[in-house]
Amino acid sequence: MGKLLHNRVNRRELKQRIQESAEARTTISFYKYFNISSPQLFRDKLFVDFSNLGVMGRIYVAEEGINAQISVPTAQLEAFKEYMNTYEAFHQLRLNIAIEDDGKSFFALIIKVRDKIVADGITDPNFDPAKTGTHLKADEWNQLMDDPDAIVVDMRNHYESEIGHFQQAIVPDVATFREELPYVADLLAEQKDKKILMYCTGGIRCEKASAYMKYRGFENVFQLEGGIIEYARVVKQNGLENKFLGKNFVFDERLGERIGNDIIAQCHQCGAPCDNHTNCVNPYCHILFIQCDACKAQFQGSCSVACADFMQIPETERKLLAPKMVFNGSKFGKGVYKAFRKSAYSLRSVPME
Repeated sequence: MGKLLHNRVNRRELKQRIQESAEARTTISFYKYFNISSPQLFRDKLFVDFSNLGVMGRIYVAEEGINAQISVPTAQLEAFKEYMNTYEAFHQLRLNIAIEDDGKSFFALIIKVRDKIVADGITDPNFDPAKTGTHLKADEWNQLMDDPDAIVVDMRNHYESEIGHFQQAIVPDVATFREELPYVADLLAEQKDKKILMYCTGGIRCEKASAYMKYRGFENVFQLEGGIIEYARVVKQNGLENKFLGKNFVFDERLGERIGNDIIAQCHQCGAPCDNHTNCVNPYCHILFIQCDACKAQFQGSCSVACADFMQIPETERKLLAPKMVFNGSKFGKGVYKAFRKSAYSLRSVPME
């Protein structure tokens, strides 16, 4: 019998296991652009080896490289690093360690093969992703942010920047990275003489974004080395001024890390200051939104009265009714928050015609 290459335990049981586990775990993110000739074979080997180390998380593999958000048993951390060093491409690899971490960030190992590790929508063969901007360390970033000729741009999606971003940053109201690339280039088309400072969560999107801006004719392009995660670590370690406001959105069960003390977002249901993302408890909706504790209690973790009422129905009936219903998660994407915010109280699930 071959090696196990996929999870065979359902999501609910896996999540319960990790919630009940007392094992200390460390949450890590990393990426690397390098050529992978056989992504599927690379993926399958990685799944077996990572499973043996107790690694959990979400990993994307493509011919252009790897993008990973994982948690590792703390007791296996050194063994994990030794394993990573068996790959020449991973020598001197930066591992971004989570700031706020309870060890419950992931509950399964999922590794997927994709066309690209970051969906950028770029098809022009003349685009050279190797021609990136200048990387800035935290202290250099802080210094250049004070330059009057500098423009700071958040290269993340709207739902990420909504809860936290750098001071005076441009925060595009976009739902996808592929949408943001041409949007930012067009927005700043008349300011090519300025210094463009770009940042994202861990740095991977800015590798593409800074190269794209240079491809579009911008010369003075800079990117935050290691992204917000590395910036927060260095600022804390070295006692530097923290120019980041609020939380850093993360793509795991935590949904956010506190970087600055400011709360710059609002509950999507009542408008109270709040920056806690959650998913609607109705599994047929599951929309990502911001909810304060008071609204969480009032709506029982749901995004609307309709979802709260729906969850009171016996599960067997919900399964029969769900295919005939339209919920907020059916109508709105993560980035389409304006419509959601304006009508959060009045939104209802309605029968499909």
